[in-house]
Order: sequence, then structure tokens, then C-alpha cells
Amino acid sequence: MPAASVFSTPLLDWFHANKRPLPWREGYDPYQVLLSEVMLQQTQMDRAVVYFNRFLGRFPTVHHLAGASEEDVLRLWEGLGYYSRARNLLKAARAIVAVHGGKVPERAEALSALPGVGRYTTGAVLSIAHNQDVPAVDANVERVLARCFDIALSPKDPKAKPHFTELAAALIPKGQARDFNQALMEFGALVCTPRDPACTACPLSGICKALAAGTVDDRPALPAAKPAVHIGMGTAVILHKGLYFVQKRNPGGVWAGLWEFPGGQVEPGEEPEQTALREVAEETGFAVKSLGKLAVIKHSYTRYRVTMHAYLTGFPEGVEPPEPVLTAATSYRWLPFGALAGLAFPTAMRKLAAAMERDPRLAR
Repeated sequence: MPAASVFSTPLLDWFHANKRPLPWREGYDPYQVLLSEVMLQQTQMDRAVVYFNRFLGRFPTVHHLAGASEEDVLRLWEGLGYYSRARNLLKAARAIVAVHGGKVPERAEALSALPGVGRYTTGAVLSIAHNQDVPAVDANVERVLARCFDIALSPKDPKAKPHFTELAAALIPKGQARDFNQALMEFGALVCTPRDPACTACPLSGICKALAAGTVDDRPALPAAKPAVHIGMGTAVILHKGLYFVQKRNPGGVWAGLWEFPGGQVEPGEEPEQTALREVAEETGFAVKSLGKLAVIKHSYTRYRVTMHAYLTGFPEGVEPPEPVLTAATSYRWLPFGALAGLAFPTAMRKLAAAMERDPRLAR
């Protein structure tokens, strides 16, 4: 391997000239850096910045976050997905206040012991917030290193992570981990992109082994993508005397702790309308009837493609709703339409609420 400076010097020069004015870079406050890193997991930068600013406006310090309810945190997180990140962030904030006196730990052992803080986040916070000379290897970093050094290892290979981590650590200029690690990630996001990288404008093109070997498109050596999984769902919006029934999901699963209208996956041989009525009976014990289709909501997450068929339902005339027998939820509420905005909904359910707002049949 050539001298580390041959790689780091042009990379840092590029970063200092091109780095984006991100809000957590204004003072590198450790709480803000931790918050940004958690949000950036599985989230595009522009979207994360919007949520970061909104979140920080509500919870400006770790003490404010630690004192929040899970309901408030999930509601503010709504739309970012991967809600376990929000729950772990809240748990981590409480641990930081209770165990570390409100200061984000500066030791790897203590930091990695926080809920939801893995190897990458530990390295990112230690280097970016505390400028410690430790690597932070994410997918962007793996791609830049795999191309520049023409590494044929698949990131899914168990040997890959230690290899990339060791290489990244060897390249850090002493005392400059904050800028170097951010430069690597920024470079992967803006120049050495997954598709159509800007090789002709790349400041590392002169030392890029993959460019010289013609293997840029093969680095990193990713396995074939898994095919998309299509899921049909039937969902029931239960309306009774101007109030809507919503329930809070059980712990565990994709929508744990979030509010929803009852529903579930369409079974073989079943029509979505039948699914909606069956799920209501199974999840609440209610015997409702369909009053017609409300909307078809399409939503995607990871490799899943969801088509949710939503139906307006209600009780037969003269029948009052009994106390529900909840099997998929911890609690329920009957609410007017306007109160639904204050609940933490999954994105698909929020899309359904927006469709309901446009329906002239519904009570609002």
C-alpha cells in the first residue's frame, strides 16, 4: 500500500472544499452527532437533515430527550421508518443521563454499551464528536476503499468488515479522524457513488486501482439483490358516531408501539375486504360490516412492496361497540378525526389518514 498521505491528502483537500454545511457540523456537539448518526442509518441525507432540525427543536439536549415519552419520540420520528432506532435512541438518552451524568461517553466500551449503538456508530461518534483516531466504516466507506484499492471481498463476507476497518484505521492522519472519516463518507455519497461514479472528476483517480483495472462497476463485490416481496393487506377503518377506532401495536415487529387501524395480510383465496373484516374480528372481537372501499395505499420499505386495501366499516344499526378483546395491541382509543394527527402512525397508516381527509363521506 502506498503511503497513507497519498490517499488522505487529496481526500481531505476535496472535503475542505466541498463539504456540505450540515447542522451537526456547526459545533460537533456529541449529542447532536449521536442523533445525526442514528437518523442517517437507512435514511438519505436531505431527509435526515429535516428530521434532525425538527427533532432538535423539540429535544435540544440529551436531558430533554431523556425526559420525553416514547409516544412523543415516535410521533416526531414518524416517516423515518425503522422505529427501533427511535426507541433505542430514547433508551440511550436515558442511560446517558442516568449513568453518565448527561455526557455522551468518550470511551468505546461505554459508548457501545448504549442501546442501539453498534461498532459503526461508536466509531463515528468517537471520531466526529471527540476527534479520536478511530475508524468509522459504513457502506460509503467500504465502496470507496473497495474501489481505490480494488478489493474483491464482498461486504457480506465475514472477513470484509475487519479488513475494511483495519485499512481505514491505517489511513487516518494522526489527529484528523474527524475530518478524515467524514471525508470518506461524504466522498462516497457525492463522488464515488454506487452507480455512475464521477471518475473523471475524482481527485483519487490517479491512485484508484479499480479504475486502472476496469473493475469500478464490480466494486464492492455485492451479492445479487434479493427480489422484491409483494404483500397485499386488508385494513378496516371503524367509524362509530363520529369517532374512529385505533389501536396501539404490541411490542415487537415492524410497527411495534405505533398506532394503527386494524388489518393484516391477505391470505390465499381471500379478498382484501374479507381480510379487513376477519382481522377486525381476530384483533378486537368486533363484528363489523363493510361500508365500502376507502382507498388503496401503496408503500415500500426495504424490499417489501405493500398494497393496502382500506375499507370503511361500522357496526349494524342500533349496535353499540363492546369492550374490545385486544390480541395485536396493548391499548385502544375512539377518537375524532382531528385527534388522529397527534398519534404516532406508520407511514402507510398516515397515508390512509390523508386519503380519509379527502373523502366526503367521512366525519371530520
